[in-house]
Amino acid sequence: MYDIIGDIHGHADELVELLTKLGYSQTAECFRHPQSRKVVFCGDFIDRGPHIPDVVRIAKAMVEGDAALAVMGNHEFNALAFHTRDPASPGNYLRVHNKKNVQQHSHTQNQFSAEELEESLNWFRTLPAAIDLGELRVVHACWHSADIQAIEDYSEKCGAFTPAFLKHATTKGSTLFNAIERVMKGPELPLPDGMTVEDKEGNTRHRIRIRWFDSPNRHTWATYSLPIKSHLPQTPIPTNAPAVPYADDAPPLFVGHYWLPDNEPAPLKSNIACLDYSVARHGMMCAYRFDGGTSLSKDRFVTVKSHDRGDTA
Repeated sequence: MYDIIGDIHGHADELVELLTKLGYSQTAECFRHPQSRKVVFCGDFIDRGPHIPDVVRIAKAMVEGDAALAVMGNHEFNALAFHTRDPASPGNYLRVHNKKNVQQHSHTQNQFSAEELEESLNWFRTLPAAIDLGELRVVHACWHSADIQAIEDYSEKCGAFTPAFLKHATTKGSTLFNAIERVMKGPELPLPDGMTVEDKEGNTRHRIRIRWFDSPNRHTWATYSLPIKSHLPQTPIPTNAPAVPYADDAPPLFVGHYWLPDNEPAPLKSNIACLDYSVARHGMMCAYRFDGGTSLSKDRFVTVKSHDRGDTA
C-alpha cells in the first residue's frame, strides 16, 4: 500500500528518519520498502531547510526507482516561475525577484550548484498537479476536479510547465492561473477591512487560508481558517466564501501546505488528512500509513520531530 508524506522543505535528516521509521531502507538505487509499499510525496521539497539538495536527490531517486510517487507543491511551481524569463519581456522573470520572493527562495539557491538547480527544475516539470489512485487522492493544497483537468489540458496544449505554460499560469485572471492558485495554494478568503494575520515567516497577510472542503455554513472567521486562528472574530463568515466542498463518500484525500501547529496529528474530516505539521518551523514531519479503507484514523499517522526544535532560537 502507500505511505503519504507531507511537506519536507529541505529537512533531509528528518526525512531519512521518517522513511526508516516507516520501514524503508537505502538500496543501491534509492530508499525502498521490503514489502513493496510506496511513498506518495505531497510536494514542497525545497526552500527553508538546511539540506535541500539531499531531499531532492532522495525523492527523485525514489520516484525514478518506482518506490514513490509525487505531486508538485507551490514551492516547486514558484521556483519554476522564478527561474523562467517572461517570453513577452525577456528582461523579467515570471515570478518577480522582489525582496520577499528572493528571501523565500534563498536557501534553495544557496545550496544548489547551477547544474544541480537546473536538473532539479527539470525534474519538477515532470511532477503532476494531483494524483488519483482510485482508492486515494493526493494534491498539495486543494482537490478541484475542473481545475486539475484545466492544468492537464494546458499541459497537453503547451507542454507541462514550459515557458508558454508558465506564462499562462502566472497571468492573473487566466483560467490556468486560477487553477494553479486553487490546486497548489488553496482557496483564500479576504479578511474584513483593517484586519490582518501574520504567517509563520512574519509576513502580514490580508487573506486567510480556509477549510475549503467544508461548507462555510455555521463557521466563524476563527473556525473556518486553516489552521484555526482563535484571535479572529467569532462571527459568521460570508456565505460566498470560495469553498470546494469535498463529499463524505469521496476517496480519502491527502494534502500538505497548511502548516498545522497541533502536537498530535488527526484527520481534518473522516476522509481528508493534512500532512504538513510545520517541520520547517520546529514542528514535525508527518506521514500517513494507508492500507485501504474509506475512513481515516488518527492512529495511522507517523511522525518525527524536527531536529531544530527552536529551543535556543
